[in-house]
Amino acid sequence: MSDPETDSPANADKRQPRQSRLVKAALGCARLGRFDVTLRNVSQTGIGGQGPHMLQLGERLTVYLPSHDPMMGTVRWVVDRRFGVETDREIYPERLRGAPGGALAASDSSAAFQIVPPPKLTSRRPGLLLGVPNVTRKDGWDRH
Repeated sequence: MSDPETDSPANADKRQPRQSRLVKAALGCARLGRFDVTLRNVSQTGIGGQGPHMLQLGERLTVYLPSHDPMMGTVRWVVDRRFGVETDREIYPERLRGAPGGALAASDSSAAFQIVPPPKLTSRRPGLLLGVPNVTRKDGWDRH
């Protein structure tokens, strides 16, 4: 099977302009459940990327993109674990800006981030003395 991502003159007129993006998103379907994917190309009507599973042509998926409501899509091409999905609703590529520092933006990046301090619990055993060598107990036994 030839690579559908290559531009042929026949397909060039039909396709929306693509924008290269490196975005983390998620797909979901009844067969595989929900799983993370990496998108490399985005247009107003579809996405192209790579994931952990081989999708099936014509398979219906739920597409979870950052800063978008979940939307339905149809798998239009598959080469190994790379895929192209045509979405039922419009995608706004300008909302999929890469995260600062070149990191991948997560599909749930709209969630608030907060730092939670570690709990202040002691996990030492009762009676354990740290840093005190050769302590003699009241009953005459040496503790090492």
